[in-house]
Amino acid sequence: MRWWHWIIGAGCVGGIGVVAATIAWPIGASETEISLAGDVDRGSYLARASGCIACHTNFESGGAPLAGGAPLKTDFGTFYPPNLTTDAEHGMGNWTVADFARAVRQGISPDGDPYYPTFTYPFYTNFTDQDIADLWSAFQTVPAVNVPAPAHDVPFPFDQRWGMKLWRAAFLTEPFTAPEAEKSDVWNRGKLLVNGAAHCSACHTTRNVVGARIVAERFSGNDALPGGGKAPSIRSGDLLSEGWTVDDLAYALRSGITPSGDVFGGSMAEVVRYGTSFLSDADLTAMATYLMDNDI
Repeated sequence: MRWWHWIIGAGCVGGIGVVAATIAWPIGASETEISLAGDVDRGSYLARASGCIACHTNFESGGAPLAGGAPLKTDFGTFYPPNLTTDAEHGMGNWTVADFARAVRQGISPDGDPYYPTFTYPFYTNFTDQDIADLWSAFQTVPAVNVPAPAHDVPFPFDQRWGMKLWRAAFLTEPFTAPEAEKSDVWNRGKLLVNGAAHCSACHTTRNVVGARIVAERFSGNDALPGGGKAPSIRSGDLLSEGWTVDDLAYALRSGITPSGDVFGGSMAEVVRYGTSFLSDADLTAMATYLMDNDI
């Protein structure tokens, strides 16, 4: 055998070893059972703020609430959000609250598999145990729907879920939710919502060739949303230059109507219709206060 045959063979063996090691590589941390009593109303509110209903309900096909199945078309294939109802076979009926906490805060399934980042779990990392208990209580009230969400239609190599372990290691970051002492309580509440539950930068930030948000371009807009949509810059300077005020922005998040009398379209219309329109005036003002006054 020629020398280069040995090199190729050794490379193949080494590559197989790397793949095997990555597949076997455990990710995440264990979650202890949460014994806190959950508040259904607060959990429902947080689910609205977090976009759960909008993403996990196939409204166009008349799907049941939170039964999943609404297609999300991306450059990497078409993803279908899963069933989040209490159905034991196709939903979360057999999950524990620890399973739920690990899924929400770490993006890891009860079987230990990483979720694709089309699930916006990186923004939920800092949810407290009380947040999780409240969400869990709310989801327990959702009627079971015995319908499976379609399997993701994702080509090779993106269908190899183990590869998400490498993606996580390279790009997973903590959300920017820590309060700032020199800012007001209203501003800090807005920061928590915008960078956490409401995950505004998921759409309003440019992504790189492997679908990860470019942190340095946070809130600068994105011209390549799933399905061909666009999200404008929501950086403070750009909003101010376009004449937005805190009141305008809070009202737009409530109604979907801009200061010019135009209306939000595309995915932002869904965000308002199924999410921000349900938030309190205080929280909408907090979000607008933060967006109109930050250092980005």
